[in-house]
Amino acid sequence: MSMIKTVGVCKTFYGKRGLPPLTALKDVSLTVEQGEVICIIGPSGAGKSTFLRTLNRLETIDEGQIYIEDKLLFDCHNGVNSVKMRNDERSKLLLETGMVFQRFNLFPHKTAIENVLLAPLHVRKLSPESAREKSVKLMERVGLIDKIDMYPSQLSGGQQQRVAIARALAMEPKIMLFDEPTSSLDPELSGEVLAVMKQLASDGMTMIVVSHEMGFVREVADRVVFMYEGAILAEGSPEQLLTNPSNERTRQFLQSVL
Repeated sequence: MSMIKTVGVCKTFYGKRGLPPLTALKDVSLTVEQGEVICIIGPSGAGKSTFLRTLNRLETIDEGQIYIEDKLLFDCHNGVNSVKMRNDERSKLLLETGMVFQRFNLFPHKTAIENVLLAPLHVRKLSPESAREKSVKLMERVGLIDKIDMYPSQLSGGQQQRVAIARALAMEPKIMLFDEPTSSLDPELSGEVLAVMKQLASDGMTMIVVSHEMGFVREVADRVVFMYEGAILAEGSPEQLLTNPSNERTRQFLQSVL
């Protein structure tokens, strides 16, 4: 069973005040199997983040199909979804994907544990006792058991991002989406976050990761996807794509980042 499959996904942003439209995704087709770690690389503006955001409905699509766990959620033509599904059923499937963003997006007025507690309490509807027990275990899992009562302003960037990962895991997702989670961190703090992600991968979590951390990509990815100008230009194993890419544009990109 594939966990995520997209077929011919297209997305265009239409500019205001006479600005020309921007085609962000062009016929993007990708299948992610259970337990696979897919790393998406490419230059800025390639459509990587937009693609991730379409997978959990943060962005709508104009054309194409999106499946989660082999269930068709979206079959869009000219921006109209033809799939008839109850809203609660669609929402339940979308909740199978957790997402970690470039920015941590923690609530500044809540402690670390309170940020993690929100989803199990208000979305999963756990009792306060069960929600706290789960949240404490997740904070321990990301190595922050001693920081549970601190506010985001009292935490380093790497610690805040690890809280954000714990918050996403609190929804018990089957798929984790990471949108350049270390891009705003210095190398030392990036290592903290990447270590947690490596552990998730070794635990068998299905993951799609947008990243410029080529060492992480080489070590963790089952497959690497190279995107450019909204399209997938190449994909393959880390050894194939990072060591001996057949696509010229992929070679140019790797020369600039390696």
